[in-house]
Amino acid sequence: MNDIVNHSVKKGPVRRRKQLSVDEYVEGVLAGDRTMIGRTISLVESTSPKYRKMAQEVLLKLLPHSGKAHRVGITGVPGVGKSTTIEALGCNLCDAGLRVAVLAVDPTSSVSGGSILGDKTRMNNLAIQENAFIRPSPSSCTLGGVTKMTRETMIVCEAAGYDVVLVETVGVGQSETVVADMVDFFLVLMLPGAGDELQGIKKGVLELADMIAVNKSDAPNEKRAKMAAREYKNALHIMKPQSPNWSPPVVCISGLSNMNLDEMWEKVAEHREKLSTTGELKEKRTEQQFRWMWAMVEDRLMEALKTHPEVMGQLDGIHDAITEDKLTATVGAQRILDAFGLTDTL
Repeated sequence: MNDIVNHSVKKGPVRRRKQLSVDEYVEGVLAGDRTMIGRTISLVESTSPKYRKMAQEVLLKLLPHSGKAHRVGITGVPGVGKSTTIEALGCNLCDAGLRVAVLAVDPTSSVSGGSILGDKTRMNNLAIQENAFIRPSPSSCTLGGVTKMTRETMIVCEAAGYDVVLVETVGVGQSETVVADMVDFFLVLMLPGAGDELQGIKKGVLELADMIAVNKSDAPNEKRAKMAAREYKNALHIMKPQSPNWSPPVVCISGLSNMNLDEMWEKVAEHREKLSTTGELKEKRTEQQFRWMWAMVEDRLMEALKTHPEVMGQLDGIHDAITEDKLTATVGAQRILDAFGLTDTL
């Protein structure tokens, strides 16, 4: 019997990645370096207080170079074909000479906190395009299915010179107001066969839509898709449009067979031209900035409240008292606010 020989492998010292300076991040992004774009987005997405300040310094320097891209949000129920449609559309835009960034927000498990982050594998053709950049980010259970830092990630991509930023939402029934509040155009993908589906659609989603695209409209679904398109058009007629200068159209497409995607994009471009001419686009973006500011204020205040030493010291007692019916939720809330330093607020 041959002796088993154990060959020990000498491991060298672990090389830590060099910490970049603010200017190095900025220069890398402005140069369009994909590796640096990815590292900058990771910096922006970091929840560590150590990197948060640095991220804001980077964003402040990138801000003057952003704002020129066409921001398009795309939503729809799971299975409607968002990723397939985005890939085909993205490839078309790249072929037309445009640089395309896709911010694909993956669902995060509320139990484990893990996310699939599989959009790069679902968009193989787009991922290999030189003019494309795909960034999957966990939604972190954020309302609206979009990661908290999606807005800031858009700034990085725009500063890097991307002409179009496509934001794919989770589409799991959460409020889509969040994504509509950060894009210029809100596209809602629907399935053929309105009927029951139309009854289940949240009115709020239709009110936010700048266009409805009935996907999977090629054979054998063509007839059902046209019927669905009529139903959606009728539904839109009874709703007040988002803009006085735009009536949301309904189109039939197929992401899988690349059917009518060019025509769909022409509508998106027409919308941008109209709103730019009237000045509405600039006003819309300004309003979005203010709403973003207050959303961040609320987010940081909640974080400060939940991590406040006095609050943390009382939480267990308040929780037990409410469990034992010795305390109402209102009084419990006031005790938390008192511990935080806000008295007589409820």
